[in-house]
Amino acid sequence: MNLSFWENSTFFNEVDAVIIGSGIVGLNAALELKQQQPNWKIIVLEKGILPSGASTKNAGFACFGSPSELLDDLQTLSETEVFDLVEKRWRGLQNLLQIVGANSIDFEQFGGHELFLEKDKKLYQECVEALPFLNNNLKRIIPTPFVYEIIKKDKFGFNELNNQIKINAEGQINTGKMMQRLIQIATEKGIKIYNGISIQHFEDLGHQVEIQTENGWLIKTQKLIIATNGFTKKLLPKLKIKPARNQVLVTKPIENLKIKGTFHLDKGYLYFRNIGNRILFGGGRNIDLQTESTADFGMTDLVKNQLIQLLKTNILPNQSFEVEQFWSGILGIGESKQPIIKNISKNITVAVRLGGMGVAIGSLIGKEAASFMKYES
Repeated sequence: MNLSFWENSTFFNEVDAVIIGSGIVGLNAALELKQQQPNWKIIVLEKGILPSGASTKNAGFACFGSPSELLDDLQTLSETEVFDLVEKRWRGLQNLLQIVGANSIDFEQFGGHELFLEKDKKLYQECVEALPFLNNNLKRIIPTPFVYEIIKKDKFGFNELNNQIKINAEGQINTGKMMQRLIQIATEKGIKIYNGISIQHFEDLGHQVEIQTENGWLIKTQKLIIATNGFTKKLLPKLKIKPARNQVLVTKPIENLKIKGTFHLDKGYLYFRNIGNRILFGGGRNIDLQTESTADFGMTDLVKNQLIQLLKTNILPNQSFEVEQFWSGILGIGESKQPIIKNISKNITVAVRLGGMGVAIGSLIGKEAASFMKYES
């Protein structure tokens, strides 16, 4: 289907910048570009009706890394790289709150907890021994005397989750409201967002970039930012990023729910939180890593049943509950948790691989992607 003369000359003429992907990175990149170049015509192309991937499908953790996650990162990154990454996550969260406003996204800072099953006692001890080292390095980043502290008594009614580490300064948000607010701000600033447009191919011709859509449109622009995270492999197969699917459930309201805050389990592969008096519980890709290394949405009985069993046995052992809804989201991961932000040609920038920390780091990655642009005078 070809564009008409009217469509082409009105919607897609003289475009200065195109962003592929309307998630947290893409919209923050667009906002930063608009601030740097207020006269630019900027459009965002999104393949879904709503932002695809993880931006509206994640758990809404305003987190920066649990003790076991940071110890795991230290196996592949230097100390400087690990704590610089935590600083980016923390700065990203503050940047996001400044842009959208804490109240508009239901930001609540109940704190987080890392929990350890009985089988993970050794890992728990390793984390406990590392707390002085971690706290000492984090005190320059996060304004609290102790980011991590040992919790000696379970107050949530868990079963076999008595080994707990509190994560002070961690919070939670409503990611649907976050994206709704970002879309509203972008629209108010004159940024156009077009949904239902999938990209087939793009090429940097030096003087401009040509983008071929799957429905046969040819869109021309001066600059292009690719912010497709877990779906990037299709557009850039050589880039060191792969998709990972997380499956998520949310319960119906639970009477007298004691659980409040964000919780990390099994090295962060599992996570849960309260949404009012409901429990959101997700993750589990480590249960079947091969199957969950996919960019396809969907649920599997294996992961669903494991999530429900953990809820029954460990998280809500003495409470009845019903699952109201299941869904899945697609992450962008790699051998390293370092995001990929780079120019892949004169006029094309890529900003992907958020490593499951999109809420924390996404706004900052979008901002940095815009700063990678080279502007001709």
